Amino acid sequence: MTNIAVFASGNGSNFQAVADACGKKELDAQIVLAVCDKPGAYVEKRAEKAQIPLFSFSPKSYESKQAFEQELVEKLKEKQVDLIVLAGYMRLIGPTLLQEFEGRMMNIHPSLLPAFPGLDAIGQAFDAKVKVTGVTVHLVDAGMDTGPILAQEPVRIDEADTQEEIEKKIRNVEHQLYPAAIKQWITTTQGV
Repeated sequence: MTNIAVFASGNGSNFQAVADACGKKELDAQIVLAVCDKPGAYVEKRAEKAQIPLFSFSPKSYESKQAFEQELVEKLKEKQVDLIVLAGYMRLIGPTLLQEFEGRMMNIHPSLLPAFPGLDAIGQAFDAKVKVTGVTVHLVDAGMDTGPILAQEPVRIDEADTQEEIEKKIRNVEHQLYPAAIKQWITTTQGV
């Protein structure tokens, strides 16, 4: 069984999608740790309800990014984490964490990368008036949304769609695509 840590900074709907897939045995995996860098974020309640251990921290209370990432590495090793799943974790990963989990950390992004990387990808797509956007799951590297792509799915934007409607369409795709990409990663790397 693959041990997963899920990192999130907000509502945690993708955390929930992964937790549900594990609970339904759609994934040969278990979430052994939830990590939140915004104490009080709703994802904490989701982790509590799912009885998943939670490490919540405030980056400002550490002297450096390296310091909090070193503590994260220790906690991840303690839990024997095989894969880190970033689910709305709004922080660039530094070298301390990257070196330890290279090739074993994935992220989900609400666009068809390389289009619209970084913050507010849905807003960027909406403002650009594109007809198609989408969702990308990729491995994490030192850049912002530049790692190798594992899976993508397009999302059509209709002329009458509001930004909120586009967000809803994207969330629906994310909640299907992320567990599927995790399953593929487990099958490919763990031989399951």
